[in-house]
Amino acid sequence: MNDETNVIYAGFWKRFAAYIIDFFVLFIPSFIIGFTIGMTYGNILTTDELEGLNNLVGIVISWLYWAVMESSPKQATLGKMALGIKVTNLNGERISFARASGRFFGKIVSSLLLLIGFIMIAITKKKQGLHDKMAGTLIVNQ
Repeated sequence: MNDETNVIYAGFWKRFAAYIIDFFVLFIPSFIIGFTIGMTYGNILTTDELEGLNNLVGIVISWLYWAVMESSPKQATLGKMALGIKVTNLNGERISFARASGRFFGKIVSSLLLLIGFIMIAITKKKQGLHDKMAGTLIVNQ
């Protein structure tokens, strides 16, 4: 960032609250799509195949939501917008779709390590989770 003295990094709880909002934003369309898949392919696929298909579709929906929104001119998902925070690169600039995608999939690594990748948000100087460090991103107050 050009002038780091004016940058206020978004902390753990603010980011968690934004995630909860985004979870509910995604819940309804994901439910509708999952229900439609179930009704369409329920008699064709096994239960395991149906579950796998729904999981795959859910991952794609989530990935596109976060990557498109965070790489957009708003630089934020609806949850982040509601709380006045946005995603930037290390220079305070808008991130690309590729970087936003890397950040999204980096959250899987943050999750697999007993959520330590997310706990890092609460203890690092710039409030970066492991996925933020991997993608070279910051979450800042607008």
